Amino acid sequence: MSTETVPAAEPVSAPPPAGWEEARSRVYAVGLAAALPAVSRPLAETDGHTLAEPLATRTDLPAFPTSSVDGWAVRGAGPWRPVGRVLAGGTPAPLADDGTTVEIATGAMVPEGATAVLRVEESRRTPEGLVDGTPRPAPEWREPGEEAYAGEELVPAGTPVDPAVIGLAASCGHDRLLVRRQPRAALLVFGDELLTAGPPGAGRVRDALGPAVPAWLRRYGCLVRPSDVVGPVADTLPAHVAALRAALGTADLVCTTGGTMHGPVDHLHPALEALGADYVVNTVAVRPGFPMLLARLADADGRVRFVAGLPGNPQSAIVALVSLVAPLLAGLAGRPMPVLPHVTLAEPVRGRGAYTHLALVRVDRTAGTAQPVRHVGSAMLRGLAGADGFAVIRPGTSGEPGDRVPVVPLPLLPGERAW
Repeated sequence: MSTETVPAAEPVSAPPPAGWEEARSRVYAVGLAAALPAVSRPLAETDGHTLAEPLATRTDLPAFPTSSVDGWAVRGAGPWRPVGRVLAGGTPAPLADDGTTVEIATGAMVPEGATAVLRVEESRRTPEGLVDGTPRPAPEWREPGEEAYAGEELVPAGTPVDPAVIGLAASCGHDRLLVRRQPRAALLVFGDELLTAGPPGAGRVRDALGPAVPAWLRRYGCLVRPSDVVGPVADTLPAHVAALRAALGTADLVCTTGGTMHGPVDHLHPALEALGADYVVNTVAVRPGFPMLLARLADADGRVRFVAGLPGNPQSAIVALVSLVAPLLAGLAGRPMPVLPHVTLAEPVRGRGAYTHLALVRVDRTAGTAQPVRHVGSAMLRGLAGADGFAVIRPGTSGEPGDRVPVVPLPLLPGERAW
């Protein structure tokens, strides 16, 4: 019998974390590949959606010549004999004879045969009751097609619908828009140590993410109903699997808080394995928020859903939202990858070695500068409440005053724009 000792198996090392920019590109690509279906919605119900096809005008804009002033539509040389009145919404008879005029209101259709529009404030009446004055050299009406020609593409597919787009669509003659279905999102809160009411104490902390994350998700255009927020989920593997399975039954995206590492009560990874999920990203080389993840599940019928694992520390969870969830949702909506604005640092921001540093900053929109805020520990929310976004300090660098750096804006209400 041999006495040779069999060496113990080497532990399998985890793959290195994805670079921050690589992770964003990766999740955007999988989101775009799973873009949500297009649906037709009445104009009044499209705010916050995304155009699924280009917005084109159904007619010339304007569709007919319209007066841009109150005055007189005249034919030939004056003085002119009044023969009628044209109000907005009416179709006037042609001006058939030289020396005639009709009173015209702003926005009214200019009658065929008119050679000029004389402003009312620049006109006068003669003792004979004629209208006299000198029309300005430039036409005082808007020509058909001045803004756009029939069939012209005005706004590309992938554009977020806001009140300006809705108004433009209405002016083009549209009653409905083809938009991407809004993603349905759910939130599972993990952690037996969490309180859902009252002040923290006796070793338990108040859950800050359960109330906050759904509001952030709504600002990204998700539908989140009160019944879609569940927790705290019991710190057992069966409870995690059951909660995830139930949420994935209706949601396109399930966000979870906590449990993204491999501690004694961190059950997210084994739960994802039990459900047959594939990792798109598993940890990201960013501080704070390193243990974030995004997993993908595909049904036999082709339906794709996603699980975003947000770290339990509140600020780290928001870093995961802006880093992974925002580009994923842009892809699902068929929008372009979000382009980050740049600002000038007003104060130094330290780097985090080989990791990207997302540093909370307040932006001076007038000066175009960013200043770091205080109280920015990964478990703190005080700094976040006074910030506009995260300055991106790339790996191996530090931010110095005067440096131009990208900023990841915090999610805004539909229709709001970053600086």
